Amino acid sequence: MIRTGGLRLRHAGAPELAFPDLDLPQGGLLLLQGVSGSGKSSWLSLVAGLRLPSAGALLVAGQDLAALSPAGRDAWRGRHVGLLPQRLHLSDALDVRGNLALAFHALGRRVDEAAIRSALASLGVDALAARRPGQLSVGQAQRVALARAVLMTPAVLLADEPTASLDDEAAAAALAALAQARERCDATLVVATHDRRVREAWPQARVLALARPAEPAA
Repeated sequence: MIRTGGLRLRHAGAPELAFPDLDLPQGGLLLLQGVSGSGKSSWLSLVAGLRLPSAGALLVAGQDLAALSPAGRDAWRGRHVGLLPQRLHLSDALDVRGNLALAFHALGRRVDEAAIRSALASLGVDALAARRPGQLSVGQAQRVALARAVLMTPAVLLADEPTASLDDEAAAAALAALAQARERCDATLVVATHDRRVREAWPQARVLALARPAEPAA
């Protein structure tokens, strides 16, 4: 679940972003829409606990993020949030299995090989475990990144423009993988997008429309 009220974020040298209030239940599906500069990526960073708002209330998966220390937010994120960023951030120095194992190292946990195999298999990329990211197609790399995102069975799954660079067939496959991951984890899914194909694929989704802030008067 995600609940916000009066949420604002101030960037240095830029107009303050003000976001609409939201009450999204656990397991909900939300499309975050708006023109460039409206704050889609910023909203995702707030919900993921990567930044704190300059004002307002934010509750994610039952947790008030402002009540956590920076280290506490990092640990909470690792357990409860799955992130699929625009840039997938897969390490070319590691194979696919090693990229997923990093999630356990970040939490100070012993690597769970069975969980890694299960996450890769759930997205149909278990045969790629020994490959390096440079040996993967765009679609394969995205599925590997999604497997990493759902590895800890997160309560919240956040995807930033997951279809932006994909053709129609690959976009449909990406959306199907996200829907499958949401169902498997019983996760709240938020997709930031300006792609009409996403809205057409998920007409039942709630939409949170963001507006670009007005420039201050000279």
